[in-house]
Amino acid sequence: MHNVWFSLPDCRVASLGLGKVQYYSTSGNSDDGPPKSASGEAPSAESVLSAAVKATPAPSVRAVLKKREYGAKYTQNNFITAVRAMNEFCLKPSDLVQLRKIRRRSPHDDTEAFTVFLRSDVEAKALEVWGSQEALARERSLRKEEEREYQENIFRNQQLLKEYKDFWGNTKPRSGPRATFLEGPGKVVMVAICINGLNFFFKLLAWVYTGSASMFSEAIHSLADTCNQALLALGISQSVRNPDAGHPYGFTNMRYIASLISGVGIFMMGAGLSWYHGIMGLLHPEPMESLLWAYCILAGSLVSEGATLLVAVNEIKRSAQLHGVSFYEYVMQSRDPSTNVVLLEDAAAVLGVIMAASCMGLTSLTGNPYYDSLGSLGVGTLLGAVSTFLIYTNTEALLGRSIQPERVQKLTEFLENDPAVRAIHDVKATDLGMSKVRFKAEVDFDGRVVTRSYLEKQDIDQILNEIQLVKTPEELESFMLKHGENIIDTLGVEVDRLEKELKQRNPEVRHVDLEIL
Repeated sequence: MHNVWFSLPDCRVASLGLGKVQYYSTSGNSDDGPPKSASGEAPSAESVLSAAVKATPAPSVRAVLKKREYGAKYTQNNFITAVRAMNEFCLKPSDLVQLRKIRRRSPHDDTEAFTVFLRSDVEAKALEVWGSQEALARERSLRKEEEREYQENIFRNQQLLKEYKDFWGNTKPRSGPRATFLEGPGKVVMVAICINGLNFFFKLLAWVYTGSASMFSEAIHSLADTCNQALLALGISQSVRNPDAGHPYGFTNMRYIASLISGVGIFMMGAGLSWYHGIMGLLHPEPMESLLWAYCILAGSLVSEGATLLVAVNEIKRSAQLHGVSFYEYVMQSRDPSTNVVLLEDAAAVLGVIMAASCMGLTSLTGNPYYDSLGSLGVGTLLGAVSTFLIYTNTEALLGRSIQPERVQKLTEFLENDPAVRAIHDVKATDLGMSKVRFKAEVDFDGRVVTRSYLEKQDIDQILNEIQLVKTPEELESFMLKHGENIIDTLGVEVDRLEKELKQRNPEVRHVDLEIL
């Protein structure tokens, strides 16, 4: 006997076989039996089956939109700016006048919206203007060749541009790097160049007259300081240049590069020659002439180097107070590399003068030239320590070190306290140098807040009417696509708002990259 099993709504199990139904009770009560009809007979198998089919609920059918395959043609709906249209498709501004124009949210802080075109319209216009893809490709190749020739003659073009700027400089007030050297680090560097240049000249004369190894080391020390500070002045003048296409974050790091090269120069030129002359003095000692003039020049050098050191100390104190950090933290963090170099070089110069004078005094008292040679080695060691510190701090700055955890926490708390933000992840705050910070984070936005922000600017009655008109899946898709794109634009507006407020509340933050998680 072949039985067919199925479940009944009253939890009883029926075994059907050749017109006979057997009932088994799940309660164990022997009184349970088949339901009786009005005539008192058990129902047939056909009646039980029909009753079970009627009792089974009909399965619900869910409407699902057909999955759309996005091909290459769909990207023709992408937007393209006027500049790209002219550069990539070799069009003129007059060719874009008749095309459809679309206003979109601008990615730049200084403009609220800008005009874009559909890529498909631009491509069609390019074919209309040039006739075929082959002609357009030939024009692109021709323009690339012209650009290559322009790059080859870039020096001549720069000279013409310089002459043009000089011409306008005679009719318009100048505002350039000159003001950079009248205040702040530029002023400190220029004062140091003048004083160290004079010190080198007089120390060189004293060495020629006395033959002192310590005086030679001091002369080389002053020469190294003068050359390095001239290099710092070049770095300062380059660091104030405006950002361009090749350097979108500007040239601020030129100060660190100049300071790094300066540290290497101090090590090679200052410490190296001092060690060499000191060792040669120990190996081949020579008697020295009268040291009176050497003492006088060292005394004058001590006064001038001390004055330069005082200028550098006052500048660092002012800058440290402005940034709310201590003098020691400002120097160790190398916030102003140019002033740091002047400070350390002049501090080493003052100590070097004292060391050289002491060793020369011992030589005068004892008549032993070895003390003078040891003074040269001491000055070289001092310069080596200064150069090592400068190389280390400037290398750390150029590598892109993170800012202090307290400052990172402050920036993170500002974002997390905004209603539109749920969480912040992968935070990176990098010191770009000269108290400029680049902040990057992945932001988990609250979609409800963003949607409410969008709805607050809409006509709710109009949206309700649009909802009532939705009857088919296609109409629902059209409704969602319209408002979904607008909500995405609202999300972009929220990102721009957060970036702008973050910069306003924290002036040191110059570049903000918020990525949507």
